[in-house]
Amino acid sequence: MKLTNIGLLPRVLVAIVAGIGIGAIAPEWLERLAITVNGLFGQLLGFIVPLIIVAFVADAIASIGRSVGKILLVTVALAFGDTILAATLGYGVGEWLFPSYMSSINLASVTDSTDALAPYFTISIPPIFGVMSALVLSFILGLCISRLNLTTLSSVVSELRQAVESVIKRVVIPLLPVYVFGIFVDMTYTGKVLEIMQVFATIIVVIFVLHLGILLYEYVAAGLVSGRNPLRALRTMLPAYFTALGTSSSAATIPVTLRQVQKLGVDDEISSFTVPLCATIHMSGSAMKIVCCAVALCMAGGMPHDFGTFLHFIIVLSLCMVAAPGVPGGCIMAALAPLASILGFNAEQQALMIALYIAMDSFGTACNVTGDGAIALVVNRFFARRPSPESINTTNIK
Repeated sequence: MKLTNIGLLPRVLVAIVAGIGIGAIAPEWLERLAITVNGLFGQLLGFIVPLIIVAFVADAIASIGRSVGKILLVTVALAFGDTILAATLGYGVGEWLFPSYMSSINLASVTDSTDALAPYFTISIPPIFGVMSALVLSFILGLCISRLNLTTLSSVVSELRQAVESVIKRVVIPLLPVYVFGIFVDMTYTGKVLEIMQVFATIIVVIFVLHLGILLYEYVAAGLVSGRNPLRALRTMLPAYFTALGTSSSAATIPVTLRQVQKLGVDDEISSFTVPLCATIHMSGSAMKIVCCAVALCMAGGMPHDFGTFLHFIIVLSLCMVAAPGVPGGCIMAALAPLASILGFNAEQQALMIALYIAMDSFGTACNVTGDGAIALVVNRFFARRPSPESINTTNIK
């Protein structure tokens, strides 16, 4: 079996186990080599992340901007609002639970790099621009393309996205397990791995429970608005949930999500519009997961984690993740920029975020796509075409 046929999660798990095992017995030269490779890969990530934002967000805004009408505005507002709400919920629960769960862990030492080995050499690859510059440029390009019908610029942005996607799929994603391996080699050498694994276990349990909570509040709210039984609606969406667990892709799950949303009674026109759009912009599960992990690692590193800082992070994160689900690991790749620029995460903390995110990737995706059904129900309540009296008399009602 080719290595490329093995899923990303199994490769990351193998990298974690190998990093812990080899880090405990490997000679110093091998550990320094792993750290050197990690430094180079970290520089590459820092360079490509702003390009990811420009390519993805500009192309997505250009595509969304071509659609007009209240239904677009309402769907986008619901999707972004729910993403921000779920992420804020993740922050609140993290602030509430993590300090007590982690009180027995020596958090101050988890991200301290004073005992780490030095790499053989480093190469600086500064990004072309920062995350906020990338976001502003993305909005300018996307809005100009859609409003002025700039076909040439649209083609450039579209091809830039294809190029960045190719780099992610052919270079970044295959090297992620190597990156994670190097991080765990370093942490084993410095004696931090036990604390990190305790942090991992705590975060994973909390996030899994939060995913269920998000789905419940989404469908209770949708049920109140649409007049449908929320538990029955959620049960109808279970095939989409389990499909997303297997594919770890919102885009790949669209056919199943669309079918189940239509079974909820949503009009074909509305479901055909809201489901693909929400698969691109509705990231409630992924945003909550990233925020929860970030709160825990901020606590671990003794870094600021006040609400104002995280609200800024949540808003920028929600914008950065637009259209990222089309690429494996796209959400966490797009999140690296605000993690570094707003929260001040270093390369080691970013690698831990990647490992944590990938370990729970399918659950976040499943939460995202299942929540799309709730948004479709609300949109359908306000914009579904009501049948005329004549059509009611001639229609078989079940």
